[in-house]
Amino acid sequence: MSTKIHAATEALGLPIRLIGSPGQRNDIAFAHDLVDGFEAVAALADKGYDADHLCERITQAGTRLVIPPRRNRKVQRAYDAELYKERNRIERFFNKLKQFRRVATRYDKLLANFMGVVKLAAIAIWLK
Repeated sequence: MSTKIHAATEALGLPIRLIGSPGQRNDIAFAHDLVDGFEAVAALADKGYDADHLCERITQAGTRLVIPPRRNRKVQRAYDAELYKERNRIERFFNKLKQFRRVATRYDKLLANFMGVVKLAAIAIWLK
């Protein structure tokens, strides 16, 4: 049994929205739930979120798209590589999240309980 945590953060890497999913599900399956309702200057994500339907939705909202295209794309979309380097802030957030033992080892069997602990850890990260 594995679990993925999908996170949307603000510019400083502090979490705004957290979604838990089964580990075997694709990242893009929860992408629309993750980005809906946000107004942002730019949306940074990794290649796992490179899908036409998500890219169109982000650009229609007036947000700058900074997602590198997958290698197998027929039309390679340009992206700002310098701005993409700022995506490391979300990786730092996940590193901070894994410092909480109960999150890292996932003692909870139910996803609802586990996400409760993840959200408590995220609150602690916000308060630091």
